[in-house]
Amino acid sequence: MKILGIVNITEDSFSDGGKYLAADAAIAHARALAQDADILDLGAASSNPDAKPVAPDVEIARLAPVVEALRKDRRTISIDSFAPQVQRWALAQRVGYLNDIQGFADEALYPELAAASARLIVMHSVQERGKATRIEISPSEIVDRVNRFFDRRVAALTNAGIARERIILDPGMGFFLGSDPQTSLTVLRAVAGLKRRFGLPVLISASRKSFLRKIAGRPPEEAGPASLAAELFAALQGADMIRTHDPRALKDGLAVWAALSGNQA
Repeated sequence: MKILGIVNITEDSFSDGGKYLAADAAIAHARALAQDADILDLGAASSNPDAKPVAPDVEIARLAPVVEALRKDRRTISIDSFAPQVQRWALAQRVGYLNDIQGFADEALYPELAAASARLIVMHSVQERGKATRIEISPSEIVDRVNRFFDRRVAALTNAGIARERIILDPGMGFFLGSDPQTSLTVLRAVAGLKRRFGLPVLISASRKSFLRKIAGRPPEEAGPASLAAELFAALQGADMIRTHDPRALKDGLAVWAALSGNQA
């Protein structure tokens, strides 16, 4: 299990927007998360439905000093962006991962992706393009939609010469799956099936998402326990990677679960 620690270098992320916009604050936060996270996932443009658009050059300006500091620390870095200009910049920085909420929809970038070594977190969303929006999707159709999306996208990427073993699947959570919390719960229950169908690693990013807050009746800053419950369930379903705001809580939870189940390393 790999843990990705979320570092939002943004003004309006739903959970911690503005707290880590300054480079020094983002670097300090990333270093704190790195005590328990395997990978640091840096995002400089929020993708929640109410977020303002951020120009690619602004994203890069926010990311650059943080990436520079973490590279000196020899940390494994993921860049969370769907802007091709930002992705090209990230590839030039030789980051370990690119994380795209559009699932790498821009085929013009494929030759550069094929020539690089970064692993690709290919995320599904019901919007397919752009940030999350509020769309009503029936829970009964969501797994089929996810499967059909990955059928198309994995084929497109591998046909472009991108090695299959570089691909990681993220089915999306929260508004990326629709407004009804049941769509996210349905997909969480389907993680094992997704792994069997594609034979690829699966990443889950449920941390503090809208569906958990709605179920628990908590604001984002109080959604830690709900997030941990969903994350441990995802791990039980076979998720290979979990992206979270609180790597320490997840690491501790996984350690206790392993001890209880007799699966200690």
